[in-house]
Amino acid sequence: MLDAMDAASIIGYFKGKSVLVTGATGFLGKILVEKIMRVQPDVHKIYLLVRAMDEPSAKQRVQQEVIDTELFDLLREKHGKGFQQFVEEKVVALAGDIIYENLGLETPMLEALAKEIDVIVNIAATTNFYGRYDVSLDVNVMGVKHLCQFAKQCANLKMLMHVSTAFVSGFREGLILEKPIKPGESLREGTYLDIDAELRLVREVKKELMTAMNSNSSSSSSSDKDGDDAHNNNNKKKAERTAMKELGLQRARHFGWSNTYVFTKAMGEVLLGQLRGDIPVVIMRPSIITSIREDPAPGWMQGTRTIDTIIIGYAKQNLSCFLANLNFVMDVIPGDMVVNAMMAAMVAHSGDKGAQVVYHSTSSLRNPATYNVLYQSGRRHFYENPRVGKDGKVIPTREMYFFPTIARFHLYMIFTYKIPLEVLLPYIMFRCVFLSFANIYN
Repeated sequence: MLDAMDAASIIGYFKGKSVLVTGATGFLGKILVEKIMRVQPDVHKIYLLVRAMDEPSAKQRVQQEVIDTELFDLLREKHGKGFQQFVEEKVVALAGDIIYENLGLETPMLEALAKEIDVIVNIAATTNFYGRYDVSLDVNVMGVKHLCQFAKQCANLKMLMHVSTAFVSGFREGLILEKPIKPGESLREGTYLDIDAELRLVREVKKELMTAMNSNSSSSSSSDKDGDDAHNNNNKKKAERTAMKELGLQRARHFGWSNTYVFTKAMGEVLLGQLRGDIPVVIMRPSIITSIREDPAPGWMQGTRTIDTIIIGYAKQNLSCFLANLNFVMDVIPGDMVVNAMMAAMVAHSGDKGAQVVYHSTSSLRNPATYNVLYQSGRRHFYENPRVGKDGKVIPTREMYFFPTIARFHLYMIFTYKIPLEVLLPYIMFRCVFLSFANIYN
């Protein structure tokens, strides 16, 4: 297939195919669904697994969060009045969740789906860098396990595409090879990553925490039992949430990863490699995904993501400085380019039994963009298109300060904020005392 790859063969591949997509309500999932429907209207079915109470709720969620978005405007324009009918013929919303065995689906639906699916695309993930460890394990690790179990039941399955992240390789310089992560492998020398041990650790920590909390609550007495129960339950949830967040970060850094998200995504890749059997697998590792570059809507972005917070902070003039070396490369990749790479890779390795291929969908090697490119682009845009305040007045665009080292950043904070505050504080305190006395005697 690799020898005969072109746009026509990629588009033609999806004709008559049934595709299961997880994470379709997310940014990348939406782009993939729209792309397949637009370039290959003869796709048989696209099944979207979404979290919902039941099938009507799932259908409503897909309609509101996927189909009704402006991303589908080009497709909507193409089909005109027949757009909704086209969607209903091609898109099937499934109420389920990858954190459950059988994907949370009823047996009849699961069996019918297993007979029909040709391609599985797993984009579902919890992307919170510092999220709860137990939740991240459920979605990013156990979710992969449950999907593999289902994939093995699919008689006609030709491809399982799994979307990971380039940062499972850690923050390293130089050429990073596209290779699977081996069982037990970690980023810190001398450590061995045992996924089962991590799952047991979470269960043990939660059990110990619950025992300690129950012991503390039973030792206290009060006449307002209902009120105390509600208060204790809130405290337990808060304590568990904090403990799980801290544990995730602690374990990630112990094994050499920077945060819970990339750590659990790495474990998900390992589990996929162990459980896949002879299923053809492609792992796509994009770097920082940004807005659409070309089609269907250049510049389209869902919500506020990654580098967008910096741009918004600068636009609102809330961000006057930033700790970054402008010469450093920030590896970004437009969302539509990631989807194009995914589709091409699916076609290239479809039906290759036993294959496990890794692709890095990144830009830093061939077309590197530095932080200076981001700053100058944003600066130029807001000078040419200044923001207007609620009062109708133009908000002036100011320069932003960048500091390549923490030492320089600390000096800036000291001279800009600390020293002026230390000088003003005695005066403010004196004035407050003076006004207090003046009010007393008046």
